[in-house]
Amino acid sequence: MPNILDIRRRIRSVTNTRQITKAMKMVSAAKLRRAQERALSARPYAQMLTNVLKSLVSRAEIYDPETGEPRHPLLAQRPEQNVLLIVVTGDKGLAGAFNTNILKAASRFLESKAGKNIEIEAVGRKGRDFLKRRYPPAGPRAGDSQEAPRTTIIGEHVGVLNKVEYAMASEMAGRVIERYSKGEIDSVYIVYNEFKSVIAQRLVVEQVLPIGEIGEASVAQAEEMTQKEKERALEAAKGAGVGLRPADTHAVDEAASRFATAQVDYIYEQPPGELFNSLLPKYVGIQVFHALLESVAAEHAARMTAMESATSNATDMIDSLTLAMNRARQAKITKEIIEIVSGAAAAG
Repeated sequence: MPNILDIRRRIRSVTNTRQITKAMKMVSAAKLRRAQERALSARPYAQMLTNVLKSLVSRAEIYDPETGEPRHPLLAQRPEQNVLLIVVTGDKGLAGAFNTNILKAASRFLESKAGKNIEIEAVGRKGRDFLKRRYPPAGPRAGDSQEAPRTTIIGEHVGVLNKVEYAMASEMAGRVIERYSKGEIDSVYIVYNEFKSVIAQRLVVEQVLPIGEIGEASVAQAEEMTQKEKERALEAAKGAGVGLRPADTHAVDEAASRFATAQVDYIYEQPPGELFNSLLPKYVGIQVFHALLESVAAEHAARMTAMESATSNATDMIDSLTLAMNRARQAKITKEIIEIVSGAAAAG
């Protein structure tokens, strides 16, 4: 049995750790509230852009009346041979299984696309480090059409999630759009943690390109939170003052949707077709920006939950160590009493 001094040192160490985890939980809760506000503030623009595009669909000839082919390259459907996957993880750890679950979802997607050329763009240090160990960076191809399909990393973005900027998301989307328009890639997917509230999250692999139906997310894979994960998140949110329900934007969304469904003939300064072609790339940029914002909020929620669990475990460990220390002290006192009594009996 360890002596009392060792146990006291360990209790002190665990107490200090508990103070750190408790502080980290409160910091994550504060960052989560700000991330929720940012995601919510970006929603009206995205909603109105979507509804303007829906309105333009009915007023512009986006498909060739003779061939039926789309006039805009981002609507073109091609057989999947060259796939681009954007993996959004965090830059830091101590967030429970947040990064692990995203990387598992990405691995399952890569397995489902076996036999195709897959290029990966990693957002976040954790995803970059994991994927670099498994897949080599992109190198020059021989140009032989019979070359075996391979999975390579073509880009990385580290440190951009501390403060997500629309300019960065738009630049990333611009490069993707240019490559898709040239036919270098046939489809684009993004894997991230979709965040609605602390207890309403899911891992999704969403198809960004080609664009199917405007305003409707094309989800290739999805994984909901388990009941146990929801219960843990609920306990963490209760002590941190974080709202459990997603913000009610029903009235705003309904008002914006009237633009697309209104039976009036809007007069646009530009021709509808030209306006549609210029707004469609912005729609892709908004999708990427939305994914980054929600991933940041989900990461803070996961870290808050993980730190709550760590704090609770530290409390349990302190209780257990205190009990062990009391037993050791009692055993020591009992031993000393026995020695005194035995000595007295021997002397008598």
